[in-house]
Amino acid sequence: MPIYEFKCLKCNEFIELLIINKEDEIEMKCPACKCEDLERVLSATNYSLGSGSGASSGPKVENRACGSGSCTTYEIPGPAK
Repeated sequence: MPIYEFKCLKCNEFIELLIINKEDEIEMKCPACKCEDLERVLSATNYSLGSGSGASSGPKVENRACGSGSCTTYEIPGPAK
């Protein structure tokens, strides 16, 4: 059940819509100004790393020099593809 975020292009209000079933009809209208001119925005993600005990070792970070200056690589724990 994803939550999608939209921005009203008339009043700049941000709204969230919970989509339970993709076949459901959903009213795509700003609750503040009733405008139907909405733009989907990229939502921030939230995740937790660690063993569940509250302690998280976090991602492994590696900094090194590259041709363009410096580069950073993040290794996020989890299954590999």
